[in-house]
Amino acid sequence: MEEQKKRIWVAVGVIENERGEILLAKRSADRHQGDRWEFPGGKVESGEDLLMALDRELWEEIGIRVLDCAPFMELCHDYPEKSVLLDIWKVTRFEGEPYGKEGQECRWVPLLRLHEYQFPDANSPIVQRLQQSIHRRI
Repeated sequence: MEEQKKRIWVAVGVIENERGEILLAKRSADRHQGDRWEFPGGKVESGEDLLMALDRELWEEIGIRVLDCAPFMELCHDYPEKSVLLDIWKVTRFEGEPYGKEGQECRWVPLLRLHEYQFPDANSPIVQRLQQSIHRRI
């Protein structure tokens, strides 16, 4: 019988600026799904609620504090070596200027160009939903 993989709960921020661009950060080459672009975030720690985790992770990773956010979507993805539950929030107001505190490259990307970037496999539904939202605005 196959062993059940532990599911890792991850708080993810889809951070949008006033120009409607989305912030992406590049994963370091030595990490799982390395050298790919991602929406910043990280593991929810034991005893931590989701919004605390989102704020902490975004502070640790890119130096911003969340001022306003809303649920965007939730998804599960099974990689061969692990499972993730992504709890994705749209961050529309924040304090600070985002930068790669861990040395990672960060960049603002127009919604229409998100598909040009290589993301971790679990992130494809996020990109699709964001790009569908463009067509609803037009």
